[in-house]
Amino acid sequence: MALRAVIITAVVLGAIHFPIFCSGQEWSVSPIRLEFASEKASGVITISNNSAKRLNCQMKAFRWTQDEEGKDRYTETRDIIFFPRLMVIEPKDRKVIRVGTKVSASQAEQTYRLFVEDVTPSQSGEGANVVFAIRFGVPIFLKPFKEKTEGVIERIAMDKGVIEVTVKNTGNSHFIIQKITVRAVGPGSEAILSKDLPGWYLLSGSVKNHTMEIPRESCRKIARVEIEVKTDKFTLKDDLNVQKTMCSR
Repeated sequence: MALRAVIITAVVLGAIHFPIFCSGQEWSVSPIRLEFASEKASGVITISNNSAKRLNCQMKAFRWTQDEEGKDRYTETRDIIFFPRLMVIEPKDRKVIRVGTKVSASQAEQTYRLFVEDVTPSQSGEGANVVFAIRFGVPIFLKPFKEKTEGVIERIAMDKGVIEVTVKNTGNSHFIIQKITVRAVGPGSEAILSKDLPGWYLLSGSVKNHTMEIPRESCRKIARVEIEVKTDKFTLKDDLNVQKTMCSR
């Protein structure tokens, strides 16, 4: 007797190029982001089905914000106009989604995502089937009247061997944190350790904390921690003098 399929959802949020490989399907989205300068702007997203199987896609638009911890939040919206909402793409073919907005530019950038989801029916068979439901979220940015992209390292702290770095977007437009490099040096500026922390989009006004644990054997050798935040627009630097009490656990 055939059992109900197990559904596993994977969300790809558009930080990098893909194609996606899943359950014998291979498909791609281009471009991976859209930027609108005004409410009259429009764009086109191309979905390519590179596989030998038919691809069914469903599209939904969401307002994209970040909470007080910098986590992404999505609310379904009608601000973004797009067509079609459903499409079937034959093998080795491609189709386009036409996208626009009906809201006006403001003092701060407005951010959205158009999610493209693979809703191709799974083929039933004996036993349990594992089906990957893939969604790709294309970022859509409605630029402000006058763009100002800037940020700060708002705080560096260390407690019980854990470093916490707080980055804030103080501008009116997003930027992408490409990486945060944490370098720990000794009293003579000798290198103790170095590690890169991954970043993400940081929207206007949002704050994000990044943490890193220092190994116990290394912590008491550290005199200073140097922080470098590399974004797609600028680089931020700051440092922290380390006291022995910051390593106590």
